[in-house]
Amino acid sequence: MNADEPKTSNKYLLEARDIVKTFGDLRANDDVTLSLAPGEIHALLGENGAGKSTLVKIIYGALQPTSGQIYWKGAPVRVASPAAARDLGIGMVFQHFSLFDALNVTQNIALALPNNPDMADLTGRIEQISSDYGLPLKPDALVADLSVGERQRIEIVRCLVQEPRLLIMDEPTAVLTPQEANQLFMTLERLSDEGCGILYISHRLSEVKQLCHSATILRHGKVVGQIDPQQETAASLASLMVGSDVVPVKTSARAITGEPLLELSNLSLFTDDPFCVPLKNINLQVRSGEIVAIAGVAGNGQTEFFGAVSGERSSPDKDAVILMGEACGNENITRRRQRNAAFVPEERLGHGAVPNFALSENVVLTHHATGGNIVRRGLINRSAASNIIAKVTELFDVRKGTPDPEARALSGGNLQKFVVGREIALEPKVLVVNQPTWGVDAGAATLIRQALIDLARRGSAVLVISQDLDEIFQIADRIAVISRGELSDAYPASDVTLEQVGLLMAGAHEQSFQNIEAAAP
Repeated sequence: MNADEPKTSNKYLLEARDIVKTFGDLRANDDVTLSLAPGEIHALLGENGAGKSTLVKIIYGALQPTSGQIYWKGAPVRVASPAAARDLGIGMVFQHFSLFDALNVTQNIALALPNNPDMADLTGRIEQISSDYGLPLKPDALVADLSVGERQRIEIVRCLVQEPRLLIMDEPTAVLTPQEANQLFMTLERLSDEGCGILYISHRLSEVKQLCHSATILRHGKVVGQIDPQQETAASLASLMVGSDVVPVKTSARAITGEPLLELSNLSLFTDDPFCVPLKNINLQVRSGEIVAIAGVAGNGQTEFFGAVSGERSSPDKDAVILMGEACGNENITRRRQRNAAFVPEERLGHGAVPNFALSENVVLTHHATGGNIVRRGLINRSAASNIIAKVTELFDVRKGTPDPEARALSGGNLQKFVVGREIALEPKVLVVNQPTWGVDAGAATLIRQALIDLARRGSAVLVISQDLDEIFQIADRIAVISRGELSDAYPASDVTLEQVGLLMAGAHEQSFQNIEAAAP
């Protein structure tokens, strides 16, 4: 270290000093400084695209800074790669999964460990850690057969197996139930008590207030605040992140509903796959003008339900799914799109969008069958695709470095806004969306939720599958619960309580809301 370098202290586990990272003309990190002590749980807050993921990737060695310096335990270091970070004692749970579908849980975790670990011993460690931390996993389960929530558990357990001294967590509770999240918090607090530092990224500001000792706030790549989150309100934290007050979602007192546009009649989906959840006699109507929300714990059939409604998995019974009065249970997703339905899956990168395709190419993937002018005489109309990108970018505030970047170049929240906006741009009569605001900031969540409400109020039928109960009660006109592949009746949101929905999510799917209420102490 020369005399001109800023002094650092070994009281800190990690220091990032004057970090700058540029991508072309985009300055993703602009002179960012952050310090974290052993045992400290430090929140990193900001809007989507504020530079959070860029900073933690630099700390983890996945990116190199344009300028600036990382210090580890008081000494300057160059974190050349994720492997080098892990050697230092830095672990990271990414927002987007890095798993191989064709491998099982143990094999995926083994890939992150050095020296070819003994697989039998590793299986035992996985079972022990997943049990201790309340993150149940079957070590021999294929990743391809697991829900998003279960895949998130693999990422967390894979990190904990390596016993890190600094744990970076990027939206770790986005797909966890409140009970699972609380168990994770207990685990993080225990790690903190043992001296492990935790750098925590989350858009759930209530959990930041509950868990974190300190917070650094980024806006447009710059540090705009370093605060004690426990002295703030969720609203004040959101305002600090966006630079202004977050406008609340506007809902009408009651939806004006019309005819059923989506009808499910005794929809069943059976499979020989032991890792899939069979659907059992699901009945539901979604009417013009309303939002119906499906609540449920991850892994209870949401993926299979979305597949059956969207046509990704067709039913042998044509009458099991009816769109706009036409039976289409045995039709594929393209044919259902041609009936003016649109679909947003829960996994935005890889399912909702092809990572290495430009946004214009991803527009073509879902708009080509809709009767517009995206494809003419077998040729792609790139001008029309560009116009849709421009429209979605403006209406949904999609922030990107170039006019037409690859999907993987967008931050998670901006990609989510693009994927949802791309479908709403079709003005579908039926929209089915799975986890609409997974991993997005407060401002983006408000924007997406408002867009769903506005679409319904324009006369569309909107079906939302979500694990976020706050979101469900904010936007839904009616609520149903899926548990072990069975769907409860749908009841007006104003007639049910959070506790009733929670009991149904916990497995009381065979009971009605009224019976749940009668049984409550």
